Amino acid sequence: MFLASSAKPIDDNLKKLVDEIEAQSLSLSVLAARQFRYSLRQTLVEVNIKEPRQFNVLEEFIIRAAIEFQPSPTEDELASVLGLDSVFIRTTTATLRTLQTLSATSPLTVTAEGRLFYEKGSVPQPPYPLQINAIIDPLSDKITFQSESLNETAINLPDLADFITIDNIIADISLLPLEEIQKSIQASGLALHVPEEGKIVTSSKVLASTQKIWRKISLFVIFDALEDKLSIQIRNGKQILESASNWLELLHTEGKISLQALCKLSTETINFEREAILKQKNTEIEARLENIRQKALETATKAGGKVVGEAVQLRDGQISQAFLEVLNSAKNQVLIYSPWVNQAVVNEIFLTLLQKLANRGVWILIGHGIARRKEDEDRPIPPELEKKLRAIKTPDGLPSVQVLWLGDSHVKEVIVDQQIHLCGSHNWLSYRGDYLPRGESVYKVTILHQVQEAYEFLANRFQNHAQKLWRNALENHDYKQAVESLCVWGALAMEDIALKEIQQNNWLELLPVWLNVALQGLKSQNILADSASFKTALLLLSQVSIEEAFVESLQQGWRKVIRAIATNNPQTALNLLSDDVWAQFLRLNIAQESDSPNDFILYRDQHILEYFSYFNSNNFLEDN
Repeated sequence: MFLASSAKPIDDNLKKLVDEIEAQSLSLSVLAARQFRYSLRQTLVEVNIKEPRQFNVLEEFIIRAAIEFQPSPTEDELASVLGLDSVFIRTTTATLRTLQTLSATSPLTVTAEGRLFYEKGSVPQPPYPLQINAIIDPLSDKITFQSESLNETAINLPDLADFITIDNIIADISLLPLEEIQKSIQASGLALHVPEEGKIVTSSKVLASTQKIWRKISLFVIFDALEDKLSIQIRNGKQILESASNWLELLHTEGKISLQALCKLSTETINFEREAILKQKNTEIEARLENIRQKALETATKAGGKVVGEAVQLRDGQISQAFLEVLNSAKNQVLIYSPWVNQAVVNEIFLTLLQKLANRGVWILIGHGIARRKEDEDRPIPPELEKKLRAIKTPDGLPSVQVLWLGDSHVKEVIVDQQIHLCGSHNWLSYRGDYLPRGESVYKVTILHQVQEAYEFLANRFQNHAQKLWRNALENHDYKQAVESLCVWGALAMEDIALKEIQQNNWLELLPVWLNVALQGLKSQNILADSASFKTALLLLSQVSIEEAFVESLQQGWRKVIRAIATNNPQTALNLLSDDVWAQFLRLNIAQESDSPNDFILYRDQHILEYFSYFNSNNFLEDN
């Protein structure tokens, strides 16, 4: 039994926040929470700011002449050209030199700053001073600037510096280069240095000695049972200080800080808590699986002499055998979620199996990922392995296997044809290098309503990912991502959603892809021949020009789809070819003038006939 919250080293005024953190996920447990103080450094700084004003006619002419005349003129030469007394020219150039628009020497030369202002139709005004506060934060190792000063406040809390050596060197503001101060002012959100508007900080100086300002922070030690990971989190109120948190985690990893000293949390206590939490988690998993088994016993009744479903527990060596048997039985769809994917399982033999499934029209969706963010995965799928999986194609060249990072899940499930559900503790697509039995257990469930519940949950995650991909594809006009979205929708028998998106966004270039997705659905019997989507897609033909680059692919796609429908449903195919549709078929050269609708559907592409004959063979599964 792990420690109750009252027994953990948690400060009373942090208990509410601890409850909020643990409520975010059942896998999170806060082992310790303490408050500390640490010191910022505040320095009053005066900066000089130069702003623009519109130049007058004479100033504009002098600057322009200094830029364009070759060689650059002197004041007297310019006065002669303009027919003016040289006193007027010298007075104006003296002003421009004071404003650092012209260099101090003759002939007239425009400074870099002068050119910058000239391009904006202005010259700088004399600089004016402004006082701001430089705040140095040793935890984030950042310098920020703000208009208002921080108030000195007495904070009666332990000093973090008594437990951790804060090595970050406190910078001397007076020694910083002007460019660095300008960048820090910009990053602080103060509209004081805006070069694109001609507003420039030209200098700075320290006005007063540095003050020490105390700030309150909270430290949390959090265990994530999902990732079996201990993390340290620093917060200012509810705001997580990412850089400070990462720094403390690094120090802890390197053994440079003691959680025992920081928050009275010993290594023994951490290990005890970890084991207790993981044990409880495993108990909850086993309880869920036991619930499945109990429901199976209640539901596995016989109706008309046929068993309507059961749940069978598999252990160790039985699991891999059942996994391969279930995959081999697939007729149209395989959904897999495995936190990790590696070459130990997804080897050449397994890739050959997936290609075999793809050849007979099976869609395969693989979800993976355990971390909350993709960049945080400690064991990401190897790029070369992902490339091999994505190279598995349907007979018509579509990617049959979609590999999607969904993340934030420890589930390990396989659902085949919405009829068989494998769930348990087995990592389907990864091993940690061992193949010996590890006491794992998996349930093979065929109780249809339970399989459907699992399917709806997992399919919804894939669907959400497809929508996200589609939004990105639209935003960036990314054809590759759009194709991936269509394939995921096709795998989920959501071809109507895919077509609706194509229609609403007028992305007709994707119609040939959609037709290949639909063709795959027809072959795997995921899509019915009389689907309303085909009528909708045919209506879009009137919007396609014969000059489009994709028209040839569109021609081939419709010929294959119509003849695929006609193979088993000739009347359904004929019903699709109304007079208006046939006119479009002729206009786009999908059919020839010498053809009639009846001749068109009776024509049999030998490749399609052979494919469907093979696919529909009663001995297909036995042969494979």
